[in-house]
Amino acid sequence: MTSYKIEAGTAQHIGNRPQQNDRTALMTGARAPGYVLAVLSDGIASSAGAEQVLHTARQVFDEFKPGDHPSLERLGQLLQDIVSESHLVIKMNAVAAKTEIHASFVGLVLTPHGEAVWAHVGDSRLYRFQDGKCAARTSDAAYVEHLMADRLPEDAARNHRKSKLLLNVLGNARKEPFVTIGSHSGLAAGDGFLLCSDGLWHFFTDAELAAVTAKATPRQASEMLIDKAAERSQGKGGNCTMAIVKLVKPAQDGAGMQVRKVV
Repeated sequence: MTSYKIEAGTAQHIGNRPQQNDRTALMTGARAPGYVLAVLSDGIASSAGAEQVLHTARQVFDEFKPGDHPSLERLGQLLQDIVSESHLVIKMNAVAAKTEIHASFVGLVLTPHGEAVWAHVGDSRLYRFQDGKCAARTSDAAYVEHLMADRLPEDAARNHRKSKLLLNVLGNARKEPFVTIGSHSGLAAGDGFLLCSDGLWHFFTDAELAAVTAKATPRQASEMLIDKAAERSQGKGGNCTMAIVKLVKPAQDGAGMQVRKVV
């Protein structure tokens, strides 16, 4: 049994865009009691790709049977499967619709054994907080190394977003998505995670995100971050979406999970 309970919530704001293309959700597995999956996807140009990511994540997670204590590698493969299946269906839907459909992906699995495994594709991010500080966050470093291994010059690799041919997203018909996996064991009360789209992280330092998340409930933190992002973007920010997961000391009546959604 873990020595913490989970407080979690999701929130989003449309920003100055005509529609909300981001999607996020917190899920429990139908066959995996005690496991939690958080998923966030940023649809590019439309919400179709992001909606497919969440739909696929739910299907894959509901089929997941962890057994006694699955390895971190197996949990990473679970996230890989969500990416692979989402990517395939998005490409098929794009052919049928005769248009390009793309989406980013960031996913987090928490286990009842005090472990966390995460994965990301594209420019949506995951942050891991510990004792009010940012202990780790996803980045494109591994993807840049992957591009250089493909003999792409270093300068071109570091500026890969300038070329649609090199865009690391789900649904890209020219290149399979490159998935970066991370993990952490020994979770404890005081730890936390933030999944967010670029409409949020673009306006904050790692330290700022850690401080706000540590000092407030998921609902309060999300409201403060959305308000501050709108202020700093001067009304020109894009879709802003996040999922916040905090591990806190359980009350005397036992552990549990609280999920709140703020629109």
